[in-house]
Amino acid sequence: MSPIPRRAILKAAAVAGAATQFGRVLGSAPAAAADGPGKRAAGGPVELTWLEDGGLGAAPGSTVGVPWPKGAYGADQEFTLTDGGGKAVPVQTWPLAYWPDGSLKWTAHAVGPQSDAGKYTLKAGAPAAPAKTVTVARKGGAVEVDTGVITARIGTSGAALVTSVRRGTTEIAKDGRLVLLRQGEIEDGDQGTEKYERFESTIAEVKVEQDGPLRAVVRIDGKHRRGSRSWLPFSVRLYFYAGAESFRMVHTITYDGKQEPGKPSGDFIRGLGVRFTVPMRDETYDRHIRLGGDGTGLLREAVKGVTGLRRDPGAVVQAAQFEGKKLPDPATWDQRVTSRLHLIPEWGDYTLSQLSADGFTVRKRTKEGHGWIAAGGGHRASGFGYVGGASGGLAFGLRSFWEKHPAGLDVRGAATEEAEVTLWLWSPEARPMDLRFYHDGMGQDTYEKQLDGLEITYEDYEPEFGTPYGIARTSELLFWAHDTTPAAEALARQVEAVRTLPQLTAPPRQFIAAGVFGPGLYAEPDRSTPARAEIEDHLDFLFGYYKDQVEQRRWYGFWDYGDVMHSYDAARHQWRYDVGGYAWDNSELSPDLWLWYAYLRSGRADIFRFAEAMTRHTGEVDVYHLGKWAGLGTRHGVQHYADSAKQQRIANTTYRRFYYFLTADERVGDLMHANVDSDETFLVLDPQRKVRPDPDYKPDRHALSIGFGTDWSGLVSAWLTEWERRGPKWEKARSRVLSTMATIAAQPNGFVQGSGLYDLDTGKFAIAAKPVVSVSHLSAVFGLNELCAELIDLTGDEEFEKAYLDYCRYFNATKAEQKARYGTDFGSLNLFQGHSRLDAYAARRTGDDKLARRAWEKFLRSDGYTENAPWKAVKTSGPVTLVPGSEAAWVSTNDTALYGLAAIENLALLGEPRRVLTAR
Repeated sequence: MSPIPRRAILKAAAVAGAATQFGRVLGSAPAAAADGPGKRAAGGPVELTWLEDGGLGAAPGSTVGVPWPKGAYGADQEFTLTDGGGKAVPVQTWPLAYWPDGSLKWTAHAVGPQSDAGKYTLKAGAPAAPAKTVTVARKGGAVEVDTGVITARIGTSGAALVTSVRRGTTEIAKDGRLVLLRQGEIEDGDQGTEKYERFESTIAEVKVEQDGPLRAVVRIDGKHRRGSRSWLPFSVRLYFYAGAESFRMVHTITYDGKQEPGKPSGDFIRGLGVRFTVPMRDETYDRHIRLGGDGTGLLREAVKGVTGLRRDPGAVVQAAQFEGKKLPDPATWDQRVTSRLHLIPEWGDYTLSQLSADGFTVRKRTKEGHGWIAAGGGHRASGFGYVGGASGGLAFGLRSFWEKHPAGLDVRGAATEEAEVTLWLWSPEARPMDLRFYHDGMGQDTYEKQLDGLEITYEDYEPEFGTPYGIARTSELLFWAHDTTPAAEALARQVEAVRTLPQLTAPPRQFIAAGVFGPGLYAEPDRSTPARAEIEDHLDFLFGYYKDQVEQRRWYGFWDYGDVMHSYDAARHQWRYDVGGYAWDNSELSPDLWLWYAYLRSGRADIFRFAEAMTRHTGEVDVYHLGKWAGLGTRHGVQHYADSAKQQRIANTTYRRFYYFLTADERVGDLMHANVDSDETFLVLDPQRKVRPDPDYKPDRHALSIGFGTDWSGLVSAWLTEWERRGPKWEKARSRVLSTMATIAAQPNGFVQGSGLYDLDTGKFAIAAKPVVSVSHLSAVFGLNELCAELIDLTGDEEFEKAYLDYCRYFNATKAEQKARYGTDFGSLNLFQGHSRLDAYAARRTGDDKLARRAWEKFLRSDGYTENAPWKAVKTSGPVTLVPGSEAAWVSTNDTALYGLAAIENLALLGEPRRVLTAR
């Protein structure tokens, strides 16, 4: 592929002179944030560290994405890894993205458990040969993966995804399949009926996506089936690392059932889980159950307990059983115990149930048909368990267990030859999954009535649009195959891996130096002056407040975890969780971007985990993956899918790119690939249908009305990502990027034109015959500025840059300035604080110190959060609120996202705010 021509950083001596003045007023930007091509640091050694303390721990391995400056390394570059002592560590490397000239932009690097160092150094060079490799082979109608420690046999048809897991010659687990309980009818009382249908996984396709030497990935797709009916599609990936005794599962379901509002019958999920059969070879007194409680706490019991009896088998025997060790020959025990072993109950069944974020219970019974007894409980279970014996067993865990309640763990038949383990993603002990729309429409059967409803509750309602059909949810699980019951300390390490999956990461300076996600848009936190420190304090407050609100307001649950609320109701001291369009945020005004940029500049683990949960949620639950709206997302509302505004701006690939490139997560990669052709959705649904002034407009394949802001930013982010990833449709995607950029720039008023008629076949906008001024306050707040910064840097398209910088200059300009430039002003606008980052970007690119001063003025003294905002939360307690906590009634997620992004970008682009405001 031939390189795309690129522009010089600044044109002409006059512009260079302005840049000199700009530098004198603002101070020099960080060297790592240099403008334009050719100014970035060369590739060099990168120190990789763990996001949290503790290293790899008990996890099977870790994969990290690392960015590189343009031109630093060719596409075939190898990389070597050393630990803190300089010892070579085996690493598997593959490309994630390329710069337009073909050089590496992002690479992924996988490490296994061979070396669990605290930090590593990555640099160019040949990788070390691993002592153990992971191999993948097709044998006898199955895919067999061997890590060198365990061997997993993966089915290619039928119900069992994992037909067998062996350690050496011992089968530790088998028949790993997915289970689904469908309840066709529910009661509207406190309890659902007990009748349900059992479905199991049916494999449709198996694909080996990676086959070593250190990391192997197998993808399995299919549906859940019972008799002749198949539904609820699943996509499961299994991850294996060389030398690991464990493997990871990433499990996705896409809802394709039907639930009709007002009717009790439909496709109500009663239970959803992953199930394995575990052979039980040992005597029942040598069989062990472990269930994770609070923290690293464990319920540690034997199927046949010999502790606490009236007769004592001996301290050595009791201690050995509690530790999970094989007991000595019963002939050596007190024979008053040995002769009565048959009279000790065998507890074969255990259930741990977490039905809310605030409590779990454990119960057990001897076997089916007999009563349950309480076995304990607590606050928040870890989602971890183990079943097996002295000769081996299976440990298992479900990430975000209590956060994504109702969840559960079942062990059945542990006293028989085969135990059955089920990790419930949706516990059958909870009420059935009720996804029906939450109201009856209230008579809103015309656009006029619906727009009137929008005026009061801010909900954009339309009949039959509040459907969950096509939304998805991804869960992550871990499994360990043991040759003996692990010691408590080893189990605790596994619990920690389930709760916080270890993640390698590159430092912020590497992201900044590489110029990824918008060169110059972010820099490491700097508290060197009072003005800078004050803004950093505000950023810390906002993140801390939302982190606390997730806990206080219990923003948890299978479908909800990862999202935050949109607006606050100060009168009720409550977020507006039940008010139309003010409830769940669904990425409105890009809180996702704020969080990811906050992480990129700081490297903070708590921000990464918050953003990770949001990415998992917003990319799956807020977007349709099946049906006529596939590729569109849903505007903010009481339910994540409730609002009738199905738009590109929520499905925006921009929000997913960070997590993908930082972790190489294949599931998020799927979501981004799926959006490449989402321009076709404009044939299906006109986002302007309720307010379009032309009532005769009909979607036309060769003349689709598409906005240059929220619509195009969603489309171009998918095309850009496919292009840089060199995905299956990358050449088409590149063409779409370049042709839409060119035809937006060619409009009479560029971005200010507002929208254009797009041809799906040519990928171009028709050039309008006359200039139009159509500017929305929303156009640039769904990632447009960040995308345009990347696109300008990547392509060097001078005309596009000119058009975009004009938009940047005039959005926050006075009405008189707008009218002088375009013949009319932009009308009533808001969100000036958020748009200050457009001023900052234009100032940086042009050297205009007036724009720089205006950027800080709009940031500090317009709308949004001003310098005089309280910048604190106040404590609340009963009877004012449901639970004790705090509130900052002046905070809204719209303002938070815009303040966060503007603060981060303005500091990086402009430097010291006080110097700008005083240099007049």
